[in-house]
Amino acid sequence: MTGIIIAVVFAVVGVAIGFAISRYLVNTSAKEKAAEADGILEKARQDADALKRDAEVKAKDEELKMRAEIERERKERQQEVREAENRVNQREASLDRRTNSLDQREHQISSLQGQVERQKRDVEAAQEEVNQRLETVAGMTPEEAKNELLSNLKDEVTHESAAIIRDAESRTKAEADKKARSILSLAIQRVAAEHTVENTVSTIHIPSDDLKGRIIGREGRNIRSFEQLTGTSLIIDDTPECVTISCFDPVRREIGRVTMENLIADGRIHPARIEEMFHKAERQVNDRIREAGEQATFDTGIHDMHPELVRTLGRLRYRTSYGQNVLNHSLEVAYLTGVMASELGLDPVPAKRAGLLHDIGKAVDHEIEGSHAVIGADLARRFGERENIVHAIEAHHNDVEPNSVLDVLVQAADAVSAARPGARKETLDAYIKRLEKLEEIANSYEGVERTYAIQAGREVRVMVEPEKVDEAGTVVLAHDIANRIENELQYPGQVKVVVIRESRAIGIAK
Repeated sequence: MTGIIIAVVFAVVGVAIGFAISRYLVNTSAKEKAAEADGILEKARQDADALKRDAEVKAKDEELKMRAEIERERKERQQEVREAENRVNQREASLDRRTNSLDQREHQISSLQGQVERQKRDVEAAQEEVNQRLETVAGMTPEEAKNELLSNLKDEVTHESAAIIRDAESRTKAEADKKARSILSLAIQRVAAEHTVENTVSTIHIPSDDLKGRIIGREGRNIRSFEQLTGTSLIIDDTPECVTISCFDPVRREIGRVTMENLIADGRIHPARIEEMFHKAERQVNDRIREAGEQATFDTGIHDMHPELVRTLGRLRYRTSYGQNVLNHSLEVAYLTGVMASELGLDPVPAKRAGLLHDIGKAVDHEIEGSHAVIGADLARRFGERENIVHAIEAHHNDVEPNSVLDVLVQAADAVSAARPGARKETLDAYIKRLEKLEEIANSYEGVERTYAIQAGREVRVMVEPEKVDEAGTVVLAHDIANRIENELQYPGQVKVVVIRESRAIGIAK
């Protein structure tokens, strides 16, 4: 027991001694570290003081530099202000001098105005006195003198306008006729179309008149079936060995013609057979239309046209105008336009395209109201044609104003194709009315004695009274009549207006 106690005492004493030693060691290390930290702090204070002194020196240097720069700028600004003040002072002095000069001029002008007013009053008084003397001498009032002066001026203006028209026409003809004739003659020679006129036939020959009864059928059932299917009118009269098909639509009339020819060749005529032959003829005619349109585009070298336009173009194969086949006319216009465009140094491809499509509205003008030129332009625009082509189609009969060389070329080619001998024919009634209208327009002018339309309406000769129309007036009269004919009539080619003034002096010896 005592040994245990002693062991415990020794253990406690050992722990106490160890604790005391560790405390001593800790205190000694802390003092050393504190001393080291104080040294570091002192060195940091010294470094900070050195940096502070360097910063203060640099700041003072920068301050001195900035002050010097500010002082320099201030001196420059002061110099600029002084120079600006000097300029302002100089301008003020100049303005003062100008103001004084203007005041002097204003005073001079006022003085001159007073003199002018006095002179004006003197001149008015003198003019009034002169007028009174002139009225006394001439025996005319001022109004009568004014009318006389206006009459003289009117005569002078008429003479001058006639001279201007004559000079302008002579210059224009001298410059343009030679070139235009050359281009047109070359184009016509190179085209040299073989056809002159082609008519769509609506009369069908039959082997014998006995076949007419079979065409009519029992109680007319065959003819009724035929007319309902084809949309045409079948005329069977006393004309021997022929029947006539009538329809406003040339394509329907062609389908009816082909149907009837097939029925006659087959010999079996009854409603079922008529329907069968009608569908067959419809396919045949549509194929011909498509082939005609494709052939036309191929002949003119146009390969990117919309298929619907090609089909519509092919329908012109069965359309005539004054007896002229419209498809052949369109091809001729395309060739002429292309040749003239080449001669003028233009691209012939769009010229041919516009010429080929210029009358395409005639294929559907019986279905749509309006001018065929406007209808054709709308049709071409709907199927993607360029605006210059559309405008040339619309302007070829002046439905809109021509505004390009292409428009004028299409107009010229259309007129050339329609005006050549044998190209077109018109009814006697329309021909007589056109001649009468030409004479009526010319006779409506004052001083016209007689008018004669000659050369199938291509020339109008106007006889005038020499007492009422002088030499200068004949030029003006010819110009006015030509303009009115151009604006009011439709005619192929051109109309030449010749005004003839004959003076006669008669003496009688007794």
